[in-house]
Amino acid sequence: MRIGLVCPYNIFKGGGVQECVLAMQKELALRGHEVFIITPTPRHLPAEIPDKILLLGSSTDFKSPFHTTTQVSVSVKPDVLQKTLDAHHFDILHFHEPWVPIVSRQILTKSKAKNIATFHAKLPDTIMSRTIEKVITPYTKSILKYFDTYTAVSDAAADYVKTLTDEKIVVVPNGIDLTRYTPQASAQSQAKILYVGRLEKRKGVKYLLAAYHELVKTRPDVKLIIAGDGPDRQKLEEMTAEYGLSGVEFAGYISEAKKLQLLRSATVFCSPALYGESFGIVLLEAMACGVPTVAGDNPGYRAVLHERADQSLVDPKKTHDFAQKLERQLFDQESRKLWQEWSEDYVKQFSYGRVVDQYEALYRQVAN
Repeated sequence: MRIGLVCPYNIFKGGGVQECVLAMQKELALRGHEVFIITPTPRHLPAEIPDKILLLGSSTDFKSPFHTTTQVSVSVKPDVLQKTLDAHHFDILHFHEPWVPIVSRQILTKSKAKNIATFHAKLPDTIMSRTIEKVITPYTKSILKYFDTYTAVSDAAADYVKTLTDEKIVVVPNGIDLTRYTPQASAQSQAKILYVGRLEKRKGVKYLLAAYHELVKTRPDVKLIIAGDGPDRQKLEEMTAEYGLSGVEFAGYISEAKKLQLLRSATVFCSPALYGESFGIVLLEAMACGVPTVAGDNPGYRAVLHERADQSLVDPKKTHDFAQKLERQLFDQESRKLWQEWSEDYVKQFSYGRVVDQYEALYRQVAN
């Protein structure tokens, strides 16, 4: 089949959707399909454009409801778009985050292929997000009629679309490259808690600091590494100083290689997000590295950790419970062993091979 994967974000910048699209292209190509990525032209082109990436339109910075900024397509000339579609005769066009303006709608109105939608994000339950939802809902409604089938990465990611259509939404989870994220045995002289992510309110890092503050009263040798950057970094550093926490390290923005290194050396991975998580790919990365996890009890994370909810999920605002969960995952060797044995098997279902199996079956279903 000739397949076009439509990504509304700058494919050359990191991000969960971009990583998913690139991994799908690789896996589908290995199966003999001809797969192109259709994506906005970034403001600054890389020195080399990989084969089978089709750049369309101009782009602009877009601040999402999740406090992140990326580049999205704002304009595609109709004649250029038509020429591109005519040249490739796609059997399948697979639109990721089609609610993001504008390129998906422009392609959909001219597409003669079978069109598949995948929704990745869950809008945070905040006043601002509800306002944004009111703005994007007319746009999203206007494109739904063009799709032959709908998918979402989790039930949480499907919530918004379910308010707009009665059509079935197939849940196909996010994937992970299990050849990359693997355990690495290492002798650890110090117990380490690792957080990786944006430093913003919804991520709940201030509650992690509060729980860590309580934990080190009885476990003073535990180290906390906070990797990432964001608008709350200064506040969190000030909070660390107020608590007098000498065991906290702010690593700042890190590369993928550094993230992998930190994951493999961590004793526990912690992501105390309060809301706005549609899935939790970072949890799978930690699990694949054999690192026991403590995570905020939100719908997206529960979708991943539901089988170990009592052991892994916590209300981050309950400081005492949070500290106890961290301590157990750090030091209860029997509990850690059971968790690692479970996660080693459980995470296999999220390999990109299995994820693409599900998408490929959908492609064949709609193509017939």
